[in-house]
Amino acid sequence: MAETRKTHRLMSVEEYLELEKEATERHEFVGGVVHAMTRPTLRHNRIAGNIYRRLADKAVGGPCRVYIENAKVRIEDDIFYYPDIMAVCGPESDDAYFETDPCLLVEVVSPSTEHIDRREKFAFYQSIPTLKAYLIVEQNRPVVERFFRDEEGEWGRAAHFETGSFPVPCPEMRLSLAEIYEGL
Repeated sequence: MAETRKTHRLMSVEEYLELEKEATERHEFVGGVVHAMTRPTLRHNRIAGNIYRRLADKAVGGPCRVYIENAKVRIEDDIFYYPDIMAVCGPESDDAYFETDPCLLVEVVSPSTEHIDRREKFAFYQSIPTLKAYLIVEQNRPVVERFFRDEEGEWGRAAHFETGSFPVPCPEMRLSLAEIYEGL
């Protein structure tokens, strides 16, 4: 007896962008495949909110724009992600639904997303010429892993545990672990 397999057609970028305009939940898009995003926990939301508030307050009156959760970044022609936090300090995007030139991206990781945030997303994020830093923030313990471009354009890594602060390139400031995990 012959085996029958159901095949699915890959979605075009245009179809994806139209889907997202009407969708009640967010979807990321990689190479024609749409991935529904899981709902964040309350703890995840508070951590992202704490980071957003600090960055957005610092950005007021300056050249940077800071987004939280519902703003897409387009990495290549057919790759779109929703970072938890995104800062952009260049010209306004020509598109009303996504940015292409972030200088800072932040992901608050959970057990279900950690491998994607650490491997897949970071591999693609490194290809963005304007990206200066990528933060991976643990939600269950005060740990931030900071990836950053040095003066020569090489990527470096620093881990921050429990206390202290670290530099954020855009908007230019220092962010402390106490601020990130405030109220938790």
